[in-house]
Amino acid sequence: MAETTIADIKRSTEQKMGKTLETLRNDLAKIRTGRAHAGILDHVMVDYYGNPTPVPQVANVSLVDSRTLGVQAYEKSMVAKIEKAIRDSDLGLNPAAHGEIIRVPMPALTEERRRDLIKVVRGEGENARVAVRNIRRDANSAVKDMVKVKTATEDEERRTQDEVQKLTDKFIGEIDKMLAEKEKDLLAI
Repeated sequence: MAETTIADIKRSTEQKMGKTLETLRNDLAKIRTGRAHAGILDHVMVDYYGNPTPVPQVANVSLVDSRTLGVQAYEKSMVAKIEKAIRDSDLGLNPAAHGEIIRVPMPALTEERRRDLIKVVRGEGENARVAVRNIRRDANSAVKDMVKVKTATEDEERRTQDEVQKLTDKFIGEIDKMLAEKEKDLLAI
């Protein structure tokens, strides 16, 4: 196996932290604000000839207005199945079919529901922070191991730990910024 270098550790650390940020971004996108966005149905599965398939693969999902989605099935026979899949999802949506188009109005959020969603958002953010810190810990211990087997000096170890800490601070700052934006979205009426 090829020898791991400090550059490899830094590159891998940054990639893993980037993936954590991307995961958080996707998780936050699933948390519904009062406004409609097409991505909300990405994880709703519909039975397509015996295979669970995401709604966007069997229908065109578009915004009718800021509070309503329009879903147009590619096949007429799928309209009822898509409508049922959206209704049965955990999103709390109530779709209504009008001919070939399914209209999905976004219900207004109650104050209590907004507070609950903010708790969920903060929980997701804390999970992402913990993941970034764990990546930092793994990188630091990898560098310590390199010092033990004399493939890196203690100066390189300190320098690398400083750089990994800067990466950690940068990604945690990004996480905090994403959380603040999402909370602002949830509180906007």
